Amino acid sequence: MKPMSDYRISSHPILTIKPEPNLSFYWNNQELSAHTDEMISTALFANGIHVFGHHPKDNSPQGIFCANGQCSQCMVIADGLPVKACMTPVRAGMRVFPADGLPELPDLPSGKLQTAPIPRVNVEVLIIGGGPAGLSAAQELGKAGVSALLVDDKDKLGGKLVLQTHRFFGSSEAVYAGTRGIDIAKKLEAQARAFPSIEIWENSTALAIFEDHSLGILREGRQYVLVQPQVLLVAAGARERSLAFPGNTLPGVYGAGAFQTLVNRDLVRPCENLFIVGGGNVGLIAGYHAIQAGIHVAGLVEAAPACGGYRVHLDKLVRSGVPVLTSHTVLEAIGEQRVERIRIARVDQDFKPTLSTVREYACDTILIAVGLDPVNEFLRKAEEVGLPVYAAGDAQEIAEASAAIFSGRIAGAQIAERLGKTLAPIPAEWTRLEKILKSKPGNLREESFPSGTAGVFPVLHCNQEIPCDPCTTICPKDLIHLSGEDIRSLPQFLPQENEACIGCLRCVSVCPGLAITLVDFRKRAGTALVSLPYEQEAARLKPGSMVMVTDTNGTVLTSLPVKTIRKLPGFSGTHIVSVEAPAEIAPRIAGLRLIPSSEPKAIYDETGEFTPEMADEAYVCRCERVSAGEIRNLIRAGVRDLNQIKALLRVSMGACGGKTCLNMVKRMYQQEGIPLTEVTEPPIRPVFVEMPISLLANLSGSADGGEA
Repeated sequence: MKPMSDYRISSHPILTIKPEPNLSFYWNNQELSAHTDEMISTALFANGIHVFGHHPKDNSPQGIFCANGQCSQCMVIADGLPVKACMTPVRAGMRVFPADGLPELPDLPSGKLQTAPIPRVNVEVLIIGGGPAGLSAAQELGKAGVSALLVDDKDKLGGKLVLQTHRFFGSSEAVYAGTRGIDIAKKLEAQARAFPSIEIWENSTALAIFEDHSLGILREGRQYVLVQPQVLLVAAGARERSLAFPGNTLPGVYGAGAFQTLVNRDLVRPCENLFIVGGGNVGLIAGYHAIQAGIHVAGLVEAAPACGGYRVHLDKLVRSGVPVLTSHTVLEAIGEQRVERIRIARVDQDFKPTLSTVREYACDTILIAVGLDPVNEFLRKAEEVGLPVYAAGDAQEIAEASAAIFSGRIAGAQIAERLGKTLAPIPAEWTRLEKILKSKPGNLREESFPSGTAGVFPVLHCNQEIPCDPCTTICPKDLIHLSGEDIRSLPQFLPQENEACIGCLRCVSVCPGLAITLVDFRKRAGTALVSLPYEQEAARLKPGSMVMVTDTNGTVLTSLPVKTIRKLPGFSGTHIVSVEAPAEIAPRIAGLRLIPSSEPKAIYDETGEFTPEMADEAYVCRCERVSAGEIRNLIRAGVRDLNQIKALLRVSMGACGGKTCLNMVKRMYQQEGIPLTEVTEPPIRPVFVEMPISLLANLSGSADGGEA
């Protein structure tokens, strides 16, 4: 039962490593190893397998894309049935084959099919989504004694929090700032479960909303149930946007959610050399998660002149040695059966690539992180049929998870008020804090450094206004204060005449941005001991080993030997690395560079021409393999109805139901100068997520009837 090649993560600075795999299954009749209840896709990646089949239209290789059950790029044939590899657990002895060509469906049973009545459940409130918004809303409903059912399609509650190993920003008091996302998820779940009026169904997918105000729920993948709520709360989160460029459907091109699922949930190393497209928080955070898992990050491109994510997230990457190229975009992914290289270029002020700047980087995975769209089809359908509905979290407005907590609290309190079960008025502070937590990154301040060379003090390398206050609440001497009225203000170290820093390192350990260092001049004249936070594998460093130290912008200052590596009790996962530095540079030291640089290859396009965004040969509809050129021709021919494009090209008729391609088609209209007010959208009909017909009909004693 030995794997073809073991790609499991064997050590991690934050996460607990899993034991050895305990069962065997078969891929193409070859025995492989897996964990109990591990998804097929994860088990295949752990064994070095990235191509799960080939598309029936052109035999192109297929692998994972969303890893979230929203598409069917990862379809395989498991024990004779076509299934989504990312949503189907491995079973001992399971025989899995590539989905090459069109799958053969099993024969229907002979004789009359026996159906049974569909079970119905009545509840005051149905919550779709068990992330930070849904769990926070459930807590408020539970306080008011409202009967609520929360459904989530995963086996662990918390939404994307369960993939986040970093400490969170925001308010320490209100949203657990300074606590890791994986731990916040556990806190929110425990709070929601504490109320007897709250029922939770894990592994249960919301499928549809009907005109009688009932919702179809596939419970634990085995039973179809109709739930009749008085009020619906949609807290289903967001799905990632995609890009269309040549090679965009190669295995190895996927989003941050899929990457973080494999790395942080499943502890599988999905690649060796990663390249990131997109400089928002999602891309920046995923890049650092890759570094923590021992994956080399070859680079990151962002089309805008500056990255849109928090500066401290960007700083963590550049200090580590990741090249971040703003005003650059991806041109092409190159490879045969999976990604082998990426071509990028600088863009001008009109976002058009520049001829002389084309570069090629070696990589085996391209992570697309170019924004999120709310999962709002349930909201829109509920409004259409007249079911009272609220939205919270990313389903309402794309923002940080800390904002989703308050968004959920407010929605839960509003629903309780609607049902006449309000305990108290909604505090005005909630709305104020929600607005602050949703705010975009603010002004950048030019970094300044303390001039003194005596005593011990922290250096605060955070220089952008963002909602964050853990350092101000953890100092035992109360020497760090915000410079303004709310938590978006920059922190300041303000020693008092009768109180001085004691060098406890608590502020260094708690900072979510790893942006505080401690400088101690008390050891030796002319030098200072600089202590830095370090959340990569401690085994990479040893006392005495030489490391390059950098400033906040990633510029290498010098190389120094490591003096000590230690941890503070109560701050798991964060090491403190100390180096002795010359006094004149000590306050400027902000990070350690440990990643070898990637050398790009210059590529000159002799034609002097570039195709526009969404090049003609790029695929927009992945399920049906419809290219941008085919769609663009119809738009230029005067088609203004998406239903016509759907009928002619089958766009959005695949298993994902248009969750990825329709928004890209709308962008194509806008690129052609056609306002969306002139474009007719297709109707959204149930079922939103495909399911076996046998379960939908509640057939008894029959074989599976295939996919709906």
